[in-house]
Formats: sequence, C-alpha cells, structure tokens
Amino acid sequence: MLFRIGLNKFKYVAVVLLFAACSKDDDATPSMEDGKSTVIYDLAGDTKASMMDGVDGKEQRDFYTFLFDLESKRQIWLRPESDSTIMQTDTWDLAFNGPYNSIVSVNNATQESNPGYDGPADRTAIVLLQQSYESVTTAPSDAEFDSSNLVSIGQADNEQSPGWYAYNSSTHVMRPYTNRTYALRLPDGKFAKLQLYSVYKGNPPAVTDMYWPAPYLTFRYYVQPDGSRNLKTN
Repeated sequence: MLFRIGLNKFKYVAVVLLFAACSKDDDATPSMEDGKSTVIYDLAGDTKASMMDGVDGKEQRDFYTFLFDLESKRQIWLRPESDSTIMQTDTWDLAFNGPYNSIVSVNNATQESNPGYDGPADRTAIVLLQQSYESVTTAPSDAEFDSSNLVSIGQADNEQSPGWYAYNSSTHVMRPYTNRTYALRLPDGKFAKLQLYSVYKGNPPAVTDMYWPAPYLTFRYYVQPDGSRNLKTN
C-alpha cells in the first residue's frame, strides 16, 4: 500500500493511510465504553517503521508484527532478535502486522502466512457480521465458524470484501467501515466479538496531516468468559 504524489519540484513522497469520517454523523462519535467490553485506546504499534524514507525518527522497513492476548492485554513483539517459539502456542489470540499494523489475524495453525501456523490453534476462525457491535448478541454456530476460511482482516478491496477499512486512492483517505463486527472463535474455544476503529493516535474523526502519529490502534472487544455464545454487552 504505497502511493505516490508529485509535490512541485520535490521528490515523490509516499502518502500514508489517512482516516476520515465517512459522513457528518461520524463527527459525534458515540462512546465505546459499555461496562462489559474491553476498550483499547492508542495501543502503540511499530512506531519506528515507515513506508517511506526520510521521516524523522523512523526507518523505511516492514512493520514488526506483534501478538496480543485478549484476556491479559499482553502485547508480544516479533522482532528479528525475538524468540519466535511463542508463535506456535495458544497463549495469544490476535496478531497485528502489515502496513501500520493494520492487518489483524486470529491465531491459526492451518494457514501458512499466519504466525501461529503449525501450532495448536487449529479450530480458530473469524466470521464477519454486517451489524453494529451493540446488536451482536450471539456468536455464530460452530458450522458457520467451520465453513469460514477467514483468519485475517485488513484492507477491503470492495464492499463485498471482509476487511475492516477501505482505502480511496484518489483522495488518499482510509475509511473504517461502520456496522462491521467480527465474531471470533479463539484458541481456547471461547467466543468473542471485535470492532476496529483506527490506527491513528487519538482515534480522530478525520486526519488532515499525512504525518499524524501512527500506528496507535484503537479497538474494542468482548470475550464471553463462561464459554457460551452470549455476546450481549448492553
């Protein structure tokens, strides 16, 4: 996801992902707190990486992946010098990788591109629900999870794609989709729901500066602790 624009006599520069509200209704962002869900604000991703050269305090390279445990909220980094044996365990739930750590994957043993490949998490899956987070009250059936081959979500190429954001190459704007909630079947067999908001610091309704601090991830989720399919949070 590297895009270029001409800036007078200067060299071409890469235009980073920009978030913007998709309508005026987004100006009044409702509270994410509901008393049951866990809300993660501005979780720092790989803030030292950049998609272009010459950015102060950053280097042009791939963004390091980090793993995330939903229960403990523990963040585990996968750097070249890190112990990679943590990947093939069931001690983490989600991986954040790709540009601005915007690709989110559930720990999964069956897909080669997944950090958990060949590990114990062989029944995990993601199901996209085209509903608001609040309206998702029940996890899908095992049959629905079993038939889903979705284990990663990132950029959506079109309205039918399961990704959590759309990128407009004309306006260089990244727009998170509304009414997209992701049901998860986790490595321990529990069910959860997930909503992703932003990779920009402060979860702004609109980004006007291409150098806005990133990646700082904002998302919320609910894991049903008793193992049932009840995902009601309001």
